[in-house]
Amino acid sequence: MEVIEKILICGIGAVGSIYANKINNFDSPNLRVLVDKTRYEKYLKNPKVFNGKILELNYILPENTDYKADLIIIATKYDGLCEAIKNIKNFVKEDTIILSLLNGVTSEEMIAAEYGWEHLLLSYFIGHSAMRKGNNIVFDGIGDIVFGARFNNDNDKKNIELVKNYFDRVGISYNIPEDMYRALWLKYMLNVGSNQPSAILGMTFGQMQKNKTFRQFFTNIMKEVQYVAKAAGVNNTETMIDEALCAFDKMIPEGKTSMLQDVEAKRKTEVDMFAGAMIEFGKKYNIQTPYNQVLKEMIEVIHQNY
Repeated sequence: MEVIEKILICGIGAVGSIYANKINNFDSPNLRVLVDKTRYEKYLKNPKVFNGKILELNYILPENTDYKADLIIIATKYDGLCEAIKNIKNFVKEDTIILSLLNGVTSEEMIAAEYGWEHLLLSYFIGHSAMRKGNNIVFDGIGDIVFGARFNNDNDKKNIELVKNYFDRVGISYNIPEDMYRALWLKYMLNVGSNQPSAILGMTFGQMQKNKTFRQFFTNIMKEVQYVAKAAGVNNTETMIDEALCAFDKMIPEGKTSMLQDVEAKRKTEVDMFAGAMIEFGKKYNIQTPYNQVLKEMIEVIHQNY
């Protein structure tokens, strides 16, 4: 593959819709949005609305065999990841590149187990939270796709250049860190520390930023991630908490974490990707994770109370 042209997007929630809208405006004929039959019928009757404009997208079903993607962007919630991994099968060719914009640090491992690391780059979305209410999504345009190599071999370098060139053509804002593995864990630290307590306490970013007691609580949660990250081989973990706090303070005060939005809409949260994964990492590396143990239990209580 010399240039990326054909795109498949799986998941058009708060993050996926940002890039479905962007790419659709740039080159609608070469974009497909993967949905199951239930979602297909639902979106035809009640289409997604992005910043006040109806998203008129080219949908495709998993059983279709006529379309092969150069780039697949997975932007589902964690509880939809296993289904997404199964459903993209017909659209993966020998040199397809896959980006997973899910939160957490485990989705790429799961995808690579099925399709191989040669197809994967590490990636995530960072920026102001898109606000989702029903089928209406509002986004202020501030956000990047952060992507890069897991192994930094020739194949990874080639794929990075292909994605970079495509994003430049479309006008997608991006960042390519020197140490992508560390960057992925830094985003994970921010999410584990802020998403989960915000969902329990019902706090916006501004309320969390101004509350001294919350900031200490936030820091204590992140220390657990710091210990696990070091055990997982992440470089320079000593400064990660300060960097996460700096990113946290740049979030718009009226914004809400995706997990708080899920709780308010009575949707299943990504607690398994955050506290659930942290608890498993703790067992693997013999590290205590008491904050995440409590957070997981409290969020499960919220789930049961829907």
